[in-house]
Amino acid sequence: MMTQHPSLVTARNPMISGYASVFRVVDRQNDAIAPGAFSKTLSAWRRFGKWPPLLWQHDPKTPIGIWTHLHEDETGLYGEGKLALGVRRADEASILLKEGMIDHLSIGFRTLKATRDPKTHARLLLDIDLLEISLVTFGANSRAVARAV
Repeated sequence: MMTQHPSLVTARNPMISGYASVFRVVDRQNDAIAPGAFSKTLSAWRRFGKWPPLLWQHDPKTPIGIWTHLHEDETGLYGEGKLALGVRRADEASILLKEGMIDHLSIGFRTLKATRDPKTHARLLLDIDLLEISLVTFGANSRAVARAV
């Protein structure tokens, strides 16, 4: 059972959902993530009893909410979370999401195991340590998008 901060689990906190990462897409960093790359890190987060932070623009000083659910499926890393209204950047993020002005998700991670494709020279990430998931203006993976629910 994942713990949730009681003040964030209310009807007034907007929920976001989407893919934080989409498998097999070569991103702007010339990386692609393989299916299963999140399995160990998600298990570790479950044992820890909470999910990685939901940040604004990868800034560790700017948490804007919590993830309430994360899982891997055939498409990628899917997540659902709640924005912490009353936090200035979370309020701004909520408005920007609803207006369609921002909609990308991006992951902060450490590479644990990777290979290089000899033809494309892209790095294929096989095992990663997920540190955070951010709402961003420009995501490395163009298919990793969020929506307000």
